[in-house]
Amino acid sequence: MVRNGLWLLLMLCAVASVLASCVIGPWNIDMQDVATAVGGALGLMDASALPDAVRAVVVDLRLARAVLALGVGAALAMAGATFQAVLQNPLADPFTLGVSAGAALGATLVIGLGVRLEELGALAGLAPYLAGLSLSALPLAALLGGLSTLAAVLLLGRRAGSLSRETLVLAGVVVSSVLAACITLVKAVHEEAVGAMVFWIMGSLQGRGWGHVALFLPFFVVGGLILARYARELDLLALGEEQAMLLGVDAPRIRLLLLCGATMVTAAAVAVSGIIGFVGLVAPHAFRLWLKPRSRSLLAASALGGGVLLVWSDVLARTLLATDTGGMELPVGVVTALLGGPFFCMLLGRGPVRRPA
Repeated sequence: MVRNGLWLLLMLCAVASVLASCVIGPWNIDMQDVATAVGGALGLMDASALPDAVRAVVVDLRLARAVLALGVGAALAMAGATFQAVLQNPLADPFTLGVSAGAALGATLVIGLGVRLEELGALAGLAPYLAGLSLSALPLAALLGGLSTLAAVLLLGRRAGSLSRETLVLAGVVVSSVLAACITLVKAVHEEAVGAMVFWIMGSLQGRGWGHVALFLPFFVVGGLILARYARELDLLALGEEQAMLLGVDAPRIRLLLLCGATMVTAAAVAVSGIIGFVGLVAPHAFRLWLKPRSRSLLAASALGGGVLLVWSDVLARTLLATDTGGMELPVGVVTALLGGPFFCMLLGRGPVRRPA
């Protein structure tokens, strides 16, 4: 009964956070109008009496951004929980194996190429046909970048015909360093797109809409289903590879599938939001400390908690400086870092960090 009440509380918190985030902004809109606009968009209420401007701000701007923040936070938290269990490293997250850096490299290449093609298209009169190229290609490029990075890490981490957690982490550090240099090179080559690349890499949801939600959702659903499908095997892998194989688990194959699923949701998140840190660390550890659940429960709780964390981090990012700077926003990655740092100071103050189990 307690466990069911906790899940209900988490889901209500997620829904309430999304609706509350639609109220907060430079233009004050009361909760009743927000509820009417959202209900009208879902076909549950008649919103014809609301001004078109109110409906546009609530549904097309704030609601779309909040839903995307909820999904991106869920993706990063699920990926973090998976990497921690597979690598048996409590500090593992989507950055550990260079997956985020690989997805970022693919996306920055598309941003630079898209800007260059739009400039050339303007000269040739083809700008209307090329304007949306970078947006439509971004998730695919990020996914390919993340999967290619995972493949490179697996190849480098292979030792004597098998993989160890230690070599995987070391290979991830090496590949991440190389990818960081490649991103710098892309910025140097595409100087006209440096501003867009830098702001995107810092992590932001500014200007995102339902088009980004539609691009993010398919990859997130596929990757999330993979993680949910093999959650039981993830529990057994946490016991160690030998014990898992004795219990009938094909450890190398399951590990690869789980890493691919975590890479897919990470790449989907990076493609639409840039690099956002600490969500993949904070959410799994918070629920592991409080609930100590199995992997399936931990994935679900981390997804809801990570989504709520990013929704409110985005609210802070778009409101902290808005009054003094005329609408300027902080990158949401800065806010999550400022929130995540004290959390881990508190975590270390409680004693040694618990290993995933």
